[in-house]
Amino acid sequence: MENITEVTEFVLKGFTDNADLEILSFFLFLAIYLFTLMGNLGLIGLVIGDSRLHNPMYYFLSVLSSVDACYSSVITPQMIVDFVSEKKVISFVGCAAQMFLAVTFGTTECFLLAAMAYDRYVAIHNPLLYVVIMSPRVYVPLIIASYAGGILHAVIHTVTTFRLSFCGSNEISHIFCDIPPLLAISCSDTHINQLLLFYCAGSIEIVTILIVLISYGFILFAILRTHSAE
Repeated sequence: MENITEVTEFVLKGFTDNADLEILSFFLFLAIYLFTLMGNLGLIGLVIGDSRLHNPMYYFLSVLSSVDACYSSVITPQMIVDFVSEKKVISFVGCAAQMFLAVTFGTTECFLLAAMAYDRYVAIHNPLLYVVIMSPRVYVPLIIASYAGGILHAVIHTVTTFRLSFCGSNEISHIFCDIPPLLAISCSDTHINQLLLFYCAGSIEIVTILIVLISYGFILFAILRTHSAE
């Protein structure tokens, strides 16, 4: 009988094996990460500290900033450490956690951008009723639904991906534990996973992009109609 050894850790191959490029990448991505983090945290602090910004648009912006900061923090620190590490390894559990969080925050960001597009549509189309329409009863559930959608999407992919067998190579050709590179090294049948990735991720992208495009299309139409009336 063939002896099969399950993978207990993964190796993240990253961008390059060139030592000079890795040092350059370390400082470059560290600077980008710190600027991103400071910018997002600064915006959150500004919204919290200034009562004039306590309205739905800035609440959405602060939540989006927090999600963006979390998404960056899930991926970038590990990547930065790997640039200066000889062993670019991540544990099986750590890889699952990273993928779950990355999918959660990435999907949540898509839903939030769609919700923000709708918020801007309401503000332009019904400025006098904006505060009434976009009350806490509306924008709070939209934010919660965005997080819930992100978590549900992440649970589906994390559970189905890490139920697969990884008994061959443990080298992931990527900078973090993303779904396609993990499916590529699995020794199980990944047909169902490929379908889930195509339909779930594809549907989310199409729906959110359509909401954004339609909302901003109506905004543009409203602006043009206002200029024509003048």
